Order: sequence, then structure tokens, then C-alpha cells
Amino acid sequence: MNEPSETPDVVRIERPATGGGVGRLGDGRVVFVRHSLVGELVEVNITERATSFARADAVRVLEASGERVSAPCPYAHPRGCGGCDLQHASAAAQSSWKASLVSEQLRRVAGVEWDVDVVPAPSEPKGSRTRLRCAVTNDGRLALRASRSHDLVALDACWIADERFAPAFSANWTGAIEVELRAIGEGPAFAVVRRAHGSDEILEVRSLEGRALDPGTDSRVAVGGHTFSVSPRSFWQAHRDAASILTDQVMKWAAVGPGDHVVDLFSGVGLFAVPLAKRVGSAGRVTAVESSPYAVRDARRNVDGLPHVKVREWMVTPRSVNDTVARGDVVVLDPPRAGLAKGVAAALTRRQPRRIVYVSCDASTFARDLKAFSGGFHLSDLMVFDFFPMTEHVELVGLLDFVPDRVDSEK
Repeated sequence: MNEPSETPDVVRIERPATGGGVGRLGDGRVVFVRHSLVGELVEVNITERATSFARADAVRVLEASGERVSAPCPYAHPRGCGGCDLQHASAAAQSSWKASLVSEQLRRVAGVEWDVDVVPAPSEPKGSRTRLRCAVTNDGRLALRASRSHDLVALDACWIADERFAPAFSANWTGAIEVELRAIGEGPAFAVVRRAHGSDEILEVRSLEGRALDPGTDSRVAVGGHTFSVSPRSFWQAHRDAASILTDQVMKWAAVGPGDHVVDLFSGVGLFAVPLAKRVGSAGRVTAVESSPYAVRDARRNVDGLPHVKVREWMVTPRSVNDTVARGDVVVLDPPRAGLAKGVAAALTRRQPRRIVYVSCDASTFARDLKAFSGGFHLSDLMVFDFFPMTEHVELVGLLDFVPDRVDSEK
């Protein structure tokens, strides 16, 4: 990252974008300005220059938006922590910003016009994050990184994170490469510590004070009347409300009944597979496909007692789609931020499931994949949830219905 400019430029913020509000420098180049809001006139320090654009921090607000508020976190400022993009924005401004970004991705990438509403989570933003991945400074303190930088910002606390993490910020983590704090479910919070061990890396499970814990320590989380085991290496939604709300939405739009076959791709520890299996009953089937061996192990424990669920340790590829999805099935997708691998959308279209429920944490890859599905599927409905308060990020759930005429017209 380039060093900040010595003389601030003055910029009028025209619209929101990923990475900050958009304005123009005196030479006509587009600049993305963090810590700004639409309509504001701000002085900026340039932090990065490219041929056709620049990035900057707003260091002084000359004309403030009526939606500007004081950031509740002392680390949310220029050159400070890069974890939260929008602490200076009111709740309404945050929702508007996120809706604009999603609408723009859908229009520009997928060619879909959609009036986006962002649904807030029921929990207050403060303390809502139940997983926090931290770097470690040379003197053993937990830290997050500055925006678009490897620079570490040591923390005494994290405003957005679960209050149970407090002891971890006072502990010494010297020798750790990374510490992930977990307060998933109602059990004790703990830390997953990554350390170098010669040319290898090892993971340790420790208390928030740094004491060694049993490596088999799991989180136990109740969702929809079922208690899930989540081991330290397995993914779980970071926001405390996300798992239950997403499950309700997926079940609503999957709309499965007794005897149906459902394929749950990127199935993780079985968050969706379990309630889907209960809904289709013993006359139906659920095939859960997951590549992480740790999540597969958890999923097999979590579906115990549901013999009509088959958990398969596979990558989600065109081949695994061909081997699991049949015409008329229902498919649930919950890929990582990178979205679907090349060819997966085309393979699903060829297999002709009647419906796909697509859960995504990234609007850009969701829009890209939606375009890839356009030869056979129609976006029937979309929900956008704010499970990442104080940031630009959202969680999307899309309902894609199969349109036979589209496939026929492509032949």
C-alpha cells in the first residue's frame, strides 16, 4: 500500500461502492473513499494509486451527511482497524448502502433489475459476532488488520464481537500465527490457535486465557430444536442469529415434502441437511456433499438417527453434481465466498432440478453464478440479510426455479 499523500484532496461523494464512497479527484480519476457517506464533501488522503483510480481515507468532513454518526468503536478511523467499513453510518444509511451494492451487482453482472431490501438481524450489532479471526502482534496481543494492508492494529476489545471474548484480549498469545475466537452456542467460548511447528502448522484448542483444552472440544448449538456439534475446524455462521434465520428461509423456499430428494451442496456440518431430512421423512432422501473432512465428521454425527441422509466427502464439481442430482430434485447451495467452481452451474442446469435455493455471503459471486444459471433458471425471489453489521457485507438467499422453455431454446 502506498503512503498517504501529504496534501489532502477535496472530494464530493457521489454514490456508494465496494471499498468506499465514489468521488473524483481533481485530475478526473475515480477515487474510492473509506469513512465517507453519499453527498458528503470530504478531505481525503490517498492510500493507493492506480492508473485509472485511487483509494483514500476521509480525514476531514467538510459537509456531513445527516446520516453520519459517531463511530462506537475507538478503532474505527482512518489508518485504524479495517474490520468495519460503516461504523460512521446510521442503521438506515448502512441498509441503503448495502442495498445499493447488491442492486448494482445484480444489474451489472447478472443483467437482473431487482428492488433490494436489506433485512436487519434481530440482535443488536454490538456483540453479535460469535467468531473472530485475529492476527497476533510480536508481543503476543490480538490484532486485526488495517484496510487493504498487512499492518496490524492491536486491540483491547472488539465492539462487534461477543462480550465473552474479553479475556482473550488480555491474554498473551506469543508464538501464535493466528487465533480464532469462538463463542458459538451457549457453551464456554474458546480459542483455536494456529502455530508454526517446523515446516508445518498445528492447531491447538485453548481457553480464552490461553490454557490448553481438550483437542476434542466442540461447540454445541441448538437450531430449530436440534443440537449441532461443531468442531474447531468446521465452519459456522459468525452472526448469532444467522443459522436460525437462514434455516427458516431455506426450509420455506425449498418447500419439500415427504418422499422428496434434496441435494445439499456445500453442506457443512448439516445445518440444512438435518431439517430437510426431517421434512422429507423416511420415504425421502437427502444427499449432503461437503469437501471438508472435519465438517463431514461433524455432519455424520449431527444426522445420527436420520438414516435417509447420506453425507458424502466430495468437492462440489460438475462430476459430483452429475452423480447426485436428478431431474425434479431440490438443490440447496451454500458455497464459500468464491462461489461456484467453473462448470457447476451448467451441470446443475443439465440435471434439471426443479428448484435451487442459493445461500451466498458475496453479492458479486452470487450475481456471477446467477448469470451462469440464466440458461435454465429464473430468479423468483431474493432475501438479503444484514448479518454483517457495520460492514458492506450481506448474506443473500435466492430462489431459482427451473424454466424448461429456456433449456429447450438453448438446444
